[in-house]
Amino acid sequence: MEDVLSEAKEKMTKTIEATKREMSSIRTGRANPALVENLKVDYYGSPTPLSQIASISVPESRVLAIQPWDRQAVGDIQKAIQKSDLGINPSSDGTTIRLVIPPLTQDRRQELVKVVKKRVEEGRVALRNIRRDLIDELRGAQKRKELSEDEEKRMADQVQKITDTYISQVEHIGQEKETEVMEI
Repeated sequence: MEDVLSEAKEKMTKTIEATKREMSSIRTGRANPALVENLKVDYYGSPTPLSQIASISVPESRVLAIQPWDRQAVGDIQKAIQKSDLGINPSSDGTTIRLVIPPLTQDRRQELVKVVKKRVEEGRVALRNIRRDLIDELRGAQKRKELSEDEEKRMADQVQKITDTYISQVEHIGQEKETEVMEI
């Protein structure tokens, strides 16, 4: 049953990585390619991540430059950016799309902090769901007499300790992002 603990760590690590990706897409006052790289663009009828159809660069601290590999995609990329919740209007010269990141207002910063807190809570819930599934698995093994009651309790305690560690990591990621959002 030691594989239960390694499975717990593996699933929880993936949850942490997903939370980090989610956090990187939250806008701060600086330009960051992660802001738009996973934005879905309707490219020839199929939703495609922007990073797969264009190069994204940061020529200045508050500017993102998006250069599609296919010039026909410029309009589709602009539409996707306008439909997103970024609140940024794209400008294009026909080959390159520029996104000027405006400084955040205090109200917008507070809205973004709420989004960060929501994503942190989603991460905590995902971790707790993994814990619940693993503890259910341990209880099932104990009922099938594959584990003694003491072993089941000991392993459940270990799963809880692992969960607590990962939850604190998610909270730390959230605190860092909150600090970054509130930074002027």
